[in-house]
Amino acid sequence: MTAATTTATGTPTAVPAPESSPLAPRSVGTVFVTGGASGLGAALVDVLAAVGGTPAVVDLAEPTADVPFASADLGDPDAAQAAVRSLVDQVGPPDAVVTAAGIDACGPLLDIDPEHWERVVRVNLFGTVSMVRAALPYLEERHGTVVTVASTLALRGAGDATAYCASKWAIRGFTQALAAEYAGRVGVTCLIPGGMRTPFFDGRTEQYKPGPDADLNDPAATAAAVVTALTQPPGSEIREMLVMASGEASWP
Repeated sequence: MTAATTTATGTPTAVPAPESSPLAPRSVGTVFVTGGASGLGAALVDVLAAVGGTPAVVDLAEPTADVPFASADLGDPDAAQAAVRSLVDQVGPPDAVVTAAGIDACGPLLDIDPEHWERVVRVNLFGTVSMVRAALPYLEERHGTVVTVASTLALRGAGDATAYCASKWAIRGFTQALAAEYAGRVGVTCLIPGGMRTPFFDGRTEQYKPGPDADLNDPAATAAAVVTALTQPPGSEIREMLVMASGEASWP
């Protein structure tokens, strides 16, 4: 956090707030990131490390970054608990958790295999809840922070995306309820990102991929916004943040 001052020439400059100031930002600390092997999660790992944090990853795939790692299928209700225990053993308790893991199932409802549809909800929603539940005792001890990852499709539904929309709308509702439940004990932020230039769209048929002129955000920019939420000074929280490319059409 900075305070404004003015030079002799009248040019504004920034002066860091003293560490004793109530506006001094918190340090990032140790952050457990689900989905940290690719996409937004991998970008967040890089940004956290760059600002002096200690990222640790929960994912099915091993991250390319040299960070503490626990392999877990977040569609399994017991996987998050085991992953959190593993990371605590490796690097210590978390100061924050960011639930960036997510999958999709594109297509008309009647064309999607029910098991595939339900797996989207299990990974996106239940995986988020399981990870938060496993980490909450540590976060409450440390007055830490939860950042869940929803989507602009948690604000406006889209055809051929029923599973994804259902899971992301539910994440937003879960996050609001969690914020009310843990107010004053654990910081809670819901990140609502627009489309990003990540492998998330790989493997889709062409009709479900962004067009060649689509304005997609750099995941590093979205990750930097997460750091802003994690470093709010004590007593201040960002409850919800929408981050997207300036020309994207998915909002409003």
